[in-house]
Amino acid sequence: MKIAVIGTGYVGLVSGVCFSEFGFNVVCIDNNVAKIAQLDRGDVPIYEPGLDKLMRKNVSARRLSFSTNIAESVASANIVFIAVGTPSNSDGSANLSYVYAVVDEIAEHLGKEVVLVIKSTVPVGTTRSVKKLLGEKGMDVDVAFNPEFLREGAAVDDFMRPDRVILGIEGNRSKKTLMNVYRPLYVFNTPIMFTTLESAELSKYASNAFLAMKVAFINEVADLCESCGADVNDVAIAMGLDKRIGDKFLQAGPGYGGSCFPKDTVALRNFAAKFGAEMSLVNATIRSNQNRRGRMIKKILSACDNEVKGKNISILGVTFKANTDDMRDSPSIEIVNTLANMGANIGIYDPSFSESAKSIFPYVAWNSSVYDNCNGADAIIIITDWTEFRAINFQELKKRVRNPLLIDLRNMYDILDVESSGFRYCCVGRS
Repeated sequence: MKIAVIGTGYVGLVSGVCFSEFGFNVVCIDNNVAKIAQLDRGDVPIYEPGLDKLMRKNVSARRLSFSTNIAESVASANIVFIAVGTPSNSDGSANLSYVYAVVDEIAEHLGKEVVLVIKSTVPVGTTRSVKKLLGEKGMDVDVAFNPEFLREGAAVDDFMRPDRVILGIEGNRSKKTLMNVYRPLYVFNTPIMFTTLESAELSKYASNAFLAMKVAFINEVADLCESCGADVNDVAIAMGLDKRIGDKFLQAGPGYGGSCFPKDTVALRNFAAKFGAEMSLVNATIRSNQNRRGRMIKKILSACDNEVKGKNISILGVTFKANTDDMRDSPSIEIVNTLANMGANIGIYDPSFSESAKSIFPYVAWNSSVYDNCNGADAIIIITDWTEFRAINFQELKKRVRNPLLIDLRNMYDILDVESSGFRYCCVGRS
């Protein structure tokens, strides 16, 4: 079976590489000549643990290749995945121009027996409209929808051992083809669910909105904990032991960011409004998360005696989450910019050394280690919970700082351990 994946962004590249690891012949296609040249050199343009080795392995095995020739690549494919971006429009709705542009470009080159699968996150009804568009062009093509549920930083494992695979289909051809594509997962007893096109499309938005709601909820519980003397870590553990709730996404912090939760919650709200459906919980989640950054800034200012002008602030971690270089809608953007605008001298260390972050914060000092970044610091602020921060030697750190103040927005440490090292420790939702 030959697979063509259009789009070498996060979803497309991970999917293409993992499909080749399944044993299929895969070509990943992009109109960005520089990116394809980079991939041909064996360089991965995104920060994703394990992806580089897996990609080089399958290129060496001649199961994986890259191309800018979309017509030639799809013409010989048995199944074509569309994995291009669907960024937000100014009103928060999903921008589908890239999806439709690809459909227009490939329509005349698709084989008669091909199955076209949309993997991009799209509003309900999009896949059916693509099928209608192809029909108007005289193409009788099976069209399906296969949402991705990849966590940045753990995407390879999520693809190779997923919780479930959701497949929105209509025809027998697409069902048979997709069953063959995901057959390697049968050994893990992975649940594979076939649904209508609409149900599959909505499952993606509903899943992300629910997870975002869990994040917003535990953050509001953290605020309550600070007022009543409870510990949000203990509360979250107690909640998570209930199998109906689960322990995932119950870590208090500065709020969610990234490419999915902010975009998908707003898109779901806007889409639902067209049907007169009031998504009151989703609306509350969006508002709560928007307010979260402001609350974190107030926490930082309070810990700094409401004055940061002229102070040296060491920021540890700026990507929206650990194990990625993704800065999209990261809480750090508002936090760092606000502190800088108030006159703070900012130093940043982030293990990803994100080029995107450097372009967002060109006015700060970037350092190559935690300890260098903390030299002469009046306050240390942890925004992203990179694993390496757990091994910080606080005795060594104390020798370097000017004022031993640690503001931990991720609750990474035991309170007594930090305070016994001589630091004043300010965290989230804990006494």
